Amino acid sequence: MMELVLALLFGLLFGSFLNVVILRIPEGESVVFTASHCTSCNTPLKPWHNIPLFSWIFLGGKCAYCKSKISIQYPLIELSSGIIFLLIASKYGFTFAAFFTAMSFLMLLALSMIDFKYKMVPDSLNLLAIIFAILGGFSLSSIGTNAQNALLFAGGFTLLRFALSYYLTSSVYRAGLKTKTSWNKHYDRTPMIEAMGEGDIMVAATMGAILGIKLGLFAIFLSAVLALPVMLLLLKRSAEEQRVPFVPFLALATLITFVYDSEIYAFLEAQFR
Repeated sequence: MMELVLALLFGLLFGSFLNVVILRIPEGESVVFTASHCTSCNTPLKPWHNIPLFSWIFLGGKCAYCKSKISIQYPLIELSSGIIFLLIASKYGFTFAAFFTAMSFLMLLALSMIDFKYKMVPDSLNLLAIIFAILGGFSLSSIGTNAQNALLFAGGFTLLRFALSYYLTSSVYRAGLKTKTSWNKHYDRTPMIEAMGEGDIMVAATMGAILGIKLGLFAIFLSAVLALPVMLLLLKRSAEEQRVPFVPFLALATLITFVYDSEIYAFLEAQFR
């Protein structure tokens, strides 16, 4: 019981720092050397203003100085981080392997929020997510297996990206040939269409390291299922609004698959026996 309490507290503390990461990295600011401050009035915060979850509740969701509203994102990220640590500790105990795995999931959480808000996937957080996922092995051999699975997923996604990008670009080029004239038949302005971003490839590597091959593939399928209703809802929107950030769905599918790995394994064995 004490291990679970410690895991929850660690999760809340790291979640508080994660809010700083989510806020500052997209702006190119340091996450270490600038003291915490109100984003509205820039007044430095006191230590008791930074107590995870509780400060937001006691302050009524408002700055202690200028009374401007504090985004509900802050307590939600802290609570989510605490739940992630608690889930993993309840499954594997509060060990170094569980700690590194939880930290990898926290990096995925930060990447999901940044991708959702800014449509960007910082390489620094992606690399940390992969490193933490690889270190989340219970032995040197399992750490090596995690690294191998990360490389396999990264390579597989890279090949998939190349194939899909080639197909999409070729389709646009062939369609453009119908409009060619004697004046422009030797002039090609077909842009290279990227089927997926490099950030998605790195997230896939993290998924492979955490879940392994079979569960990783299942998580990728699950992420597509989770994203499908959202994409269908946005069909009639503008092209810009139809750009759905996919990292949140990859991260959520990875967490669900990790938590219910035994049940999913049993299901897959029953279906493909």
